[in-house]
Amino acid sequence: MTATATSSTSAPLPSTTPITPTAPPTGKSLLGLYLRLTCVPFLWGGTFIAGRVISAHLPPATAGFIRFVFATLALLVALHFTEGLRALTTLSRRQLLGTMALGATGIFIYNLLFFTALSVLPAGRTSLIIALNPVVTLLLAATFLGDRLSPTRWLGVALALLGVWVVVTRGDLSQIAQSLGKGELSMFGAVSAWAVYTLLGRKLLQGLSPVLATLWAAIWGTLFLGLLALRDISSVHAGSFTPEVWAGLAFLGVLGTAVAFVWYYEGIRQLGAARTVVFNNLVPVFGVLLGWLILGEPLSISLLAGGGLAIFGVFLVNRVKS
Repeated sequence: MTATATSSTSAPLPSTTPITPTAPPTGKSLLGLYLRLTCVPFLWGGTFIAGRVISAHLPPATAGFIRFVFATLALLVALHFTEGLRALTTLSRRQLLGTMALGATGIFIYNLLFFTALSVLPAGRTSLIIALNPVVTLLLAATFLGDRLSPTRWLGVALALLGVWVVVTRGDLSQIAQSLGKGELSMFGAVSAWAVYTLLGRKLLQGLSPVLATLWAAIWGTLFLGLLALRDISSVHAGSFTPEVWAGLAFLGVLGTAVAFVWYYEGIRQLGAARTVVFNNLVPVFGVLLGWLILGEPLSISLLAGGGLAIFGVFLVNRVKS
């Protein structure tokens, strides 16, 4: 199993090729690795807080464009210290077109919908909806690629969907139609865009390293977002760029994308995808907690119950041996 099938996050871009784990670390190095892997979902949970702050001041395309300017620069640094910048010129025409498709789905469309949702939804609520990423990815893979799901994973899919249903309807399951507004629909669209991104990567980019594939996808996505952001120039003013907005954009681009990405794939290389992906289940947990601590978002019974059910369902979906 590749890492792509199990990613449930919003900020980094999952690997498009299988990663063979190296010899597992021991002692202090293992402790340090687990600490970094615990920080990864914390950073990804924090992306919803930053996105919520930013979306109150900037249009979605502008916010996404600046975010990925930061991310692209940080990933260029990562590539420099891993493969060297010359690796940028080694892609075939098919691989370039593949990264363009990834940039269009996983960065351009995803970020437009991500920031649109956060402009109207609480950060914690949004982070629980995005937890459906691996569920939707597996369902699309089963429908269009012929992947087979075990009974345990089908149970996980059902529980995750039920949990998000509880969250969206605030516990009144009969009110699903009335509960689906602009924010919820945008977030479901973002989940679908990410699932398509993941499945495209499995098919189009065999042979590319995670850093190189992600960097090229980020370059394309930044270009597309920048072109769309041109229409927002007249509505964006200097006063929109408060210190909180700049801090949020830098956090999203550098820590939430590049740093978390590097740490996550360090875990996959040393521990394997099966053990590393378990940490993804903490993303909505941190998203809800940070939304409560930093933004003062309420913790309702339906949010906690539905969120717990969704997280457990995603845990079952992410199980490799089932």
